[in-house]
Amino acid sequence: MSITPTDFFVGAVPPLGFRFSVAFLHFGLIPNPLDFMFQKVSGICSTVATRTVNEGGQNLYSHRIPERIEYENLVLERGLTVLSPLVLEFDLAMMLFKFNPCNVLVILHDNKAHPITAWLFRNAYPVKWEVSEFNANENEVVIERMELAYQNMLPMRV
Repeated sequence: MSITPTDFFVGAVPPLGFRFSVAFLHFGLIPNPLDFMFQKVSGICSTVATRTVNEGGQNLYSHRIPERIEYENLVLERGLTVLSPLVLEFDLAMMLFKFNPCNVLVILHDNKAHPITAWLFRNAYPVKWEVSEFNANENEVVIERMELAYQNMLPMRV
């Protein structure tokens, strides 16, 4: 069975959230080959911030004026990685307060690994790094959680 782009509009095959990849594009173009496997991506969200303006003499309603676009942090989760370029970037940011922003591309794939849609996060930089708890009573992989702030997000429809 062949899937065409119009199939998504009629709801024949909705995309599944477990087929995705992440690419860190240093200097705008070069993908980081070691940091692309994550078990979870969240925070792909944008909101229009508004300002409320009351009209003189009008008590039935007020005007909400759009001001800017606000973004949540991009959150990436994976098994703890001891040494990688991304870990080194987080170490520089968290220990020395040195930042090297880069672009991050999150791609959603179909069942044949073809890109369906993507989001480009421009000038992303680390703002939080967290490791899951250690528990001697459980046999679980240690998870690292990374949060990135960014300048803006560009949806890229394929």
